[in-house]
Amino acid sequence: MSSSRSSFALLVAAGVCWGTGGVTGRALTEVGSVSAPAVAAYRLLLGGGLLVVALLIVGRVPRGTRAWRRVGAIAALAAAFQASYFAAVAVSSVTVATLLTIGSAPILVVVADALAARRLPSWADVRPVATGVVGLGLLVGAPTGQSLGATLAGAALSVLAGAGFALLTLVGRRPVPNLDEATSTGYGFLLGGTALAIVSSTTAGLGVDLSLASIGLLCLLATVPTAVAYLLYFRGLRGSTAATATVVALLEPLTGTVLAVSLLGEQLSVPVVLGAVLLLASVVDSGRTRAGTPRHEALRT
Repeated sequence: MSSSRSSFALLVAAGVCWGTGGVTGRALTEVGSVSAPAVAAYRLLLGGGLLVVALLIVGRVPRGTRAWRRVGAIAALAAAFQASYFAAVAVSSVTVATLLTIGSAPILVVVADALAARRLPSWADVRPVATGVVGLGLLVGAPTGQSLGATLAGAALSVLAGAGFALLTLVGRRPVPNLDEATSTGYGFLLGGTALAIVSSTTAGLGVDLSLASIGLLCLLATVPTAVAYLLYFRGLRGSTAATATVVALLEPLTGTVLAVSLLGEQLSVPVVLGAVLLLASVVDSGRTRAGTPRHEALRT
């Protein structure tokens, strides 16, 4: 498998792993009576802590000013992304938060790349993003029963979360000497999770009804949709464009929908099916565009 295809495969695997986070977080909220902000804090804190323990065993720590600056950037952006997303959910709805957070990220990346290159984005850049955003809109549906103020506040927080994820992607694609993905992700998430935990403890609280089920869900949340998913994502970024990576991230809500239908008994509708098809088409289109991109273009920062 070529470097380009292997990078794309890693991004696809990351999107699928992220898709398990919604079902896991929902189950943790119900089983362990955990607030949404606390879920975000535990996700980063435990996921980062798990990686850091493994890294300390083999003696890997960030070394040098540049490495710690990158760790700090990842900590700040990951915490801001998670906090903004769950704040959007709290003031508006999951629909608004999911649609605008995940939908705005690839748009913001395409705009950032165009500004950096001082050119208008090409149709090949825009097409998979547009297809994916339309598909996402059909998949999650439209918000209902909300006041205009709540919708606008949720939209603002969601776009802020999308900007956080876009910046996390743009920062993550730039390698730092002597700093690998596991080290930057582990220490960055541990610091970001600590900051979120401090904030959450003074607002929504960090209480968990401990049981075998809630402990198992915490472990699952820390591993598959957090530590594993972000490791795959940042590693895939090294051989891909930021725009492709954020389009492939649209697999997260698609995977979550599939799991909700198969595990939670939710019903499919025609718009949801059509949205799923468009999302898959956007990911395939992005992969084809990526495969046809010269290597020096794909790795340009």
